Amino acid sequence: MKQFTRRLEVATRGRGLYEITGQVAAWVAECGIAAGLLTLFIHHTSASLVVQENADPDVVRDLEEFFRRVAPENAPWYRHTLEGPDDMPAHIRAALTQTQLSVPIVSGRPALGTWQGIFVFEHRAARHARIVLLHCLGE
Repeated sequence: MKQFTRRLEVATRGRGLYEITGQVAAWVAECGIAAGLLTLFIHHTSASLVVQENADPDVVRDLEEFFRRVAPENAPWYRHTLEGPDDMPAHIRAALTQTQLSVPIVSGRPALGTWQGIFVFEHRAARHARIVLLHCLGE
């Protein structure tokens, strides 16, 4: 059994989904594991990870709109406001999504479906350097 880890830095330009599928798949191929498990973990509480459709850009736009409506800025009942009007909504959005993903590795590649991609979902308005830890385990 072999295992590898890598720290991936993802530069975001503000709210939105940033696809990292290509970078992740290239790293898995470098690891040389034919069968195993890939785990991704984001080191933040105001960004998240999602597996989502990567073919139609309307999916990304609709997801962004949905989360804007579910967790709007400046809600009068927010107590955590010291870091700006986008911070508490970002925490809510991250809580509703995921900070960790597990993807099987089959034939040396992440076993994603035809239209699936791996995305960092940035929930803050400003640019950030988000850290995603990758862990690959298998043979």
